[in-house]
Amino acid sequence: MHPSESARTVLVPVASDRTGYRSWRRGVLRALSVKNKVGFITGKWKKPGSDDANFDQWARCDDKVTSWILNSLSKDLADSLQYVSDAKELWQELEDRYDQTNGAKLYQLQKEINDLSQGALDITGYYTKMKRLWEELTTVNTHAQCNCQCTCGAKANMHKAEQDRRLIQFLMGFNEVYTVVRGSIIMMNPLPSIAQAFSILIQEEKIREVKSSNQLAMESASLNVN
Repeated sequence: MHPSESARTVLVPVASDRTGYRSWRRGVLRALSVKNKVGFITGKWKKPGSDDANFDQWARCDDKVTSWILNSLSKDLADSLQYVSDAKELWQELEDRYDQTNGAKLYQLQKEINDLSQGALDITGYYTKMKRLWEELTTVNTHAQCNCQCTCGAKANMHKAEQDRRLIQFLMGFNEVYTVVRGSIIMMNPLPSIAQAFSILIQEEKIREVKSSNQLAMESASLNVN
């Protein structure tokens, strides 16, 4: 344990209140990895016997990890978990309660994605919201994840097809003022990545902002002359 590591530490900026568990979970795992403490919740660093020379040190570290996780939960949720025996039990309880992949969650996420459109959002805001939903859908849909070593190219082709589908879905939600640039992107062969399309659209947004500013300046000057 580093001397600066306090039991009051909060691992993620937003406390979990049962919703958005997957995003919260990723943030906690990342924070614990940085602190080299993931082994306490996975069981990699097992609890030594009470007569072991390292028992007190292990218990002190485990109590801190437990405190960090509880500090990162909403008050009512943390109160219901105060009597767990160690960090591993706490983490397992959270996994059993909230890390459930089910059809209702998949349906909810897919519906949010299908219904999402730019509306009053700027391009960055729209892209960020869509990307967050895609990432959450990927983590929930465990059947779509594959770690196999592919040599025939099928995995890469499937990944490209999925990225193309998401690109079209992303473009469909844009306001009508972006019809021309959207058509230009769709006509590209092969289709660009979502990040490349985002870059093109950001440039178009900046051009529109400049044109709008110039138009306002010209109208203001015209009024002064009149």
